[in-house]
Amino acid sequence: MSQEQAAAKSGSPGAAGASSDNTEEDLNEDKPMSFWEHLDELRKRLVRSILVFFAACIAGWEVREKLLHFLTVPFVQAWREQSLPGNPSLHFGAPAAAFVAYFKLSMIGGAALASPFIFYQLWAFVAPGLYAREKRYVIPFVLFSTILFVGGGLFGWRAAFPISFGYFLSMAGTVGGDGVTITPTVMMGDYLDFVAQLLLGFGIIFEIPLIVLFLSIAGIVNYLQLILFGRWFVFGAFVLAAILTPPDITSQLVMAVPMCLLYVLSIGLAYVFGKPPTDDQRAAYKKRKQKEVSQG
Repeated sequence: MSQEQAAAKSGSPGAAGASSDNTEEDLNEDKPMSFWEHLDELRKRLVRSILVFFAACIAGWEVREKLLHFLTVPFVQAWREQSLPGNPSLHFGAPAAAFVAYFKLSMIGGAALASPFIFYQLWAFVAPGLYAREKRYVIPFVLFSTILFVGGGLFGWRAAFPISFGYFLSMAGTVGGDGVTITPTVMMGDYLDFVAQLLLGFGIIFEIPLIVLFLSIAGIVNYLQLILFGRWFVFGAFVLAAILTPPDITSQLVMAVPMCLLYVLSIGLAYVFGKPPTDDQRAAYKKRKQKEVSQG
């Protein structure tokens, strides 16, 4: 018999102390946080995220010209495809406008660079507890959140930007019989605002599967509820795409169709990994479908 077993059998103070420590640790883990403790935890994580974001913005400032070159590739290609005169160019209308535009650009780069840390702070706050048995979910969420966010931005840059810029620049040229020429004068700040809006939009919509997966694991939604909500999601996807993209139908489809496909993927993830629906929820789903069939 080992010393630990003997101590446990004899009820020695050492065993009692160890058992007491474990019990106290479990009680501390299971003890819920108060409202003010939640606010304090949120404040700490926001401060950390902001500090890391600003540090990442400084790094983005150091490579601002490379970032601008990368983000203007679709614009340059669309300019040349439309056979516009001169070289593709961005303008600024005030002495400090270029500095402000580069500052915005460094924030775009900083957001991408700091996204892993920011997602970690977000998931660590939202996830139900941060104990050892639950922390294993945080790292995968952080990893896939970053991949989906950055991947969504790259998808927008690769798929939506050429279509959008091609549509806008196609409006340039000579119109009317008197030779009136429409010449594009793209301001640097406006260009980066437009690019940031699309990058953020695509980055957010690519998070849909992960958010739905998290909600389904937590038992907030299930795949039956997602199926019933599908038609409203499709409607909302096209409305959001109409707001975030240019008015041409092609650009809207480039954003809306991936959103719908990601929602279908979310339903599959909720079915495989999420909590199953209850008997009442299954009965309500069947009743709803029967009602729709009878009305259809």
